[in-house]
Amino acid sequence: MFCPKCKNLLMVKKEGNKKILACSCGYKESKIEDKPMIKEKVSIEHKAVEVIDDELELRTLPKTEAECPKCHHRIAYFWLKQTRASDEPETKFLKCEKCKHLWRDYS
Repeated sequence: MFCPKCKNLLMVKKEGNKKILACSCGYKESKIEDKPMIKEKVSIEHKAVEVIDDELELRTLPKTEAECPKCHHRIAYFWLKQTRASDEPETKFLKCEKCKHLWRDYS
């Protein structure tokens, strides 16, 4: 319902034990029983959390020749990430294909 004076939305207020429709401009309407009311229904949807398999994620990364410092395997997955200021070079992360050891290459 809208105020006939200023066209603002009328709000439900309590005056004693009666409910009335009132506007901020001072307009009041006491008959609200036969008027349609705006009702809000809030529904909360719970979404399942997706778990990404590490193996599946690794298979999409490129491989390079790099010796693992832990098991000395010569193939590793790699990716680049900006870990410092934007005017400095990216950090290269490597993950061993065999033992999954993770290390950084700053060169």
